[in-house]
Amino acid sequence: MALWGGRFTQGPSQRFKDFNDSLKFDYKMALEDITGSIAWADAIYQANVLSASECEQLKQALQELYTELQNDIEKIAHEDDEDIHSYIERRLIEKVGTLGKKLHTGRSRNDQVALDLKLWCRSAVKVIEKSLIDLQKALITKAKQYQSCIFPGYTHLQRAQPVTFAHFILAYVQMFKRDIARLQNAHELMEYCPLGSAALAGTAYAIDREALAKSLGFKHATANSLDAVSDRDHVLELLSCASISMLHLSRLAEDLIIYNSGEANFIELSDQVTSGSSLMPQKKNPDALELIRGKCGRVIGALTGMAVTVKALPLAYDKDLQEDKERLFDAIDTWHDCIDMMSLVFEDLKLNEQNAIEAAKGGYSNATELADYLVAKGIAFREAHELSGKAVLLGISKKCALEDLSLEDLKSINPLIEKDVYECLELKNIIEKRDVIGGVASTQTAAVLKVLEQEYFN
Repeated sequence: MALWGGRFTQGPSQRFKDFNDSLKFDYKMALEDITGSIAWADAIYQANVLSASECEQLKQALQELYTELQNDIEKIAHEDDEDIHSYIERRLIEKVGTLGKKLHTGRSRNDQVALDLKLWCRSAVKVIEKSLIDLQKALITKAKQYQSCIFPGYTHLQRAQPVTFAHFILAYVQMFKRDIARLQNAHELMEYCPLGSAALAGTAYAIDREALAKSLGFKHATANSLDAVSDRDHVLELLSCASISMLHLSRLAEDLIIYNSGEANFIELSDQVTSGSSLMPQKKNPDALELIRGKCGRVIGALTGMAVTVKALPLAYDKDLQEDKERLFDAIDTWHDCIDMMSLVFEDLKLNEQNAIEAAKGGYSNATELADYLVAKGIAFREAHELSGKAVLLGISKKCALEDLSLEDLKSINPLIEKDVYECLELKNIIEKRDVIGGVASTQTAAVLKVLEQEYFN
């Protein structure tokens, strides 16, 4: 069904129709379109366009259609209508006859699609937020399981200082907390309802737009009709949230891929999230993590594509904006799938504790501690740093860790070094000394976990 045609003498060619029609992807907004239509029926009833019985008849038919489509929305994609608005209107007319043609009074597809898409984005925020919370719970549970397990910390992919596996995991908890905060902020920016803006200049009917906005769950009506029908900031905002979060997921995936490698062997991934080789029977590939890493580019590509679409786009509505939905729907589905897959990865992830400890010991990650020890003896830090470096060279030449050097060896570096240096060089003691907010000490980890458990599990 076409919602236009009076000024045309012939119909569109099939090639143009195939190129132009959007039902094959905007069907995903069917329930949002019906929700907006129910609210619009009430609004034009209040404006004396509909009688009470007409309004009730339209709303009842729309509610029936909502229930009918709720569990089988995909079937709409195969219909021959131009878009989701055409499909809903056609189905409504089938149910109530000519009365169905009254519903569009004072409304345009421009403000209709702006509303549908914003409603869809608002719903997507809630779905993604729940998945991120579930991922947080999985990470917190794993961090608690390995709360005191020593793990090598890295900079430049070189062993740097000892941390704990819990501290490593909790770093990503903070990233995903920010992702949730960004989503909540994005939702707040979506609190303005465009319905009633009509094509570009506002509706000519006496619609109470503030009441209409509140009936649809928004806080306010949009303040400018030109902006309202052409605004896709909420799409960009959501894609930006998705892209940043996918960067976090990709970084975590990369870390885990490295730690799962045969060279590191710090963690073991479950059979549930790995696959084998068609040629090499021994292989256990981290495919779930590699796919998450790979799909990051797909989501960032959606953001880039949308930004290019709206760049230099003149006011108000232009058909270019039809390009917003496919990339948005795909990106949000991809993001959601990746979050859920990362939760599954952590479900049965195991830490090879001894390997992790040996790696932390073997990388001279206590060299900074030796420098701090010398500072406590009255040596300036720059000089202490150089002396500690010389101790590392001595350890390398003797093929042993700093703590395995003899006291005589260490005194050859500086005579102020005494036997108490060995206690100072113990990895556990190094960790416990970092007892500041955000530090790796067990007291700090326990405090963070307590707060997180109260936030996510109560």
